[in-house]
Amino acid sequence: MFIVGYFVVAIARILDALLFAYMWIVIIRAVLSWVRPDPYNPIVRFINGLVDPVSYRISRIVPTRIGMVDISPLILLLAIEFLRYFLVPVIMRVGMNLL
Repeated sequence: MFIVGYFVVAIARILDALLFAYMWIVIIRAVLSWVRPDPYNPIVRFINGLVDPVSYRISRIVPTRIGMVDISPLILLLAIEFLRYFLVPVIMRVGMNLL
């Protein structure tokens, strides 16, 4: 049964790393929105393709426009941090209990 426990712990660690990386991608997207980079740049398109669909869904659920400022990246960062501080430890604890 310990193999399943190590597998669940590994999933929790990978999820934490992915959420951490996505958090930085959201921050980079927010900074890029201030400097107006070339929209045809492949890196910019990749970052926009990762962040914009999620931001769009958030702004459909919650009104995120305050004047000219869009706070959907902030809401997305808060959701990521919630998942990192709640979901990842719960999965980690389940894995540890299986060891």
